[in-house]
Amino acid sequence: MRLIKELREFAMKGNVIDLAIGVVIGGAFGTIVKSLVDDIIMPPIGLILGNVDFSNFFIVLKEGSKQTGPYVSLAAAKAAGAVTLNIGLFVNALVSFGIVASAIFMLVKSINRLKKEEAPASPPPVTVKECPHCLSSIPGKASRCPHCTSQLKP
Repeated sequence: MRLIKELREFAMKGNVIDLAIGVVIGGAFGTIVKSLVDDIIMPPIGLILGNVDFSNFFIVLKEGSKQTGPYVSLAAAKAAGAVTLNIGLFVNALVSFGIVASAIFMLVKSINRLKKEEAPASPPPVTVKECPHCLSSIPGKASRCPHCTSQLKP
């Protein structure tokens, strides 16, 4: 019972919940970025490069045992049992990573800028003066020395 209680206390701490929320949001963001790359960014780039479909851009390393090539698509090659080098999928993953990394960088940069703005200004330095009688340091606004109790000029 004690172990379950400790686990519950640990899970209810703010950092663990924040991390869980971050993972869920990050997964959703990754799905959005994957769709952006696969469906919006890469098709025009493939069109410019001569009708290259990056999701089906692959090199056959070994023919399939069920069917020999040429294969129309990556799915057909996989179904035939061919060993492929999936260059297009790797390029899509690189572009997705670049977008996610850039977005996270901008988010962290914004948060750091907000933290710097929220940091309280340091309190003004306390002015100190010296007692003319005992030569001890006393606050500048003091009217009497706390050490020798002499009356001070304002």
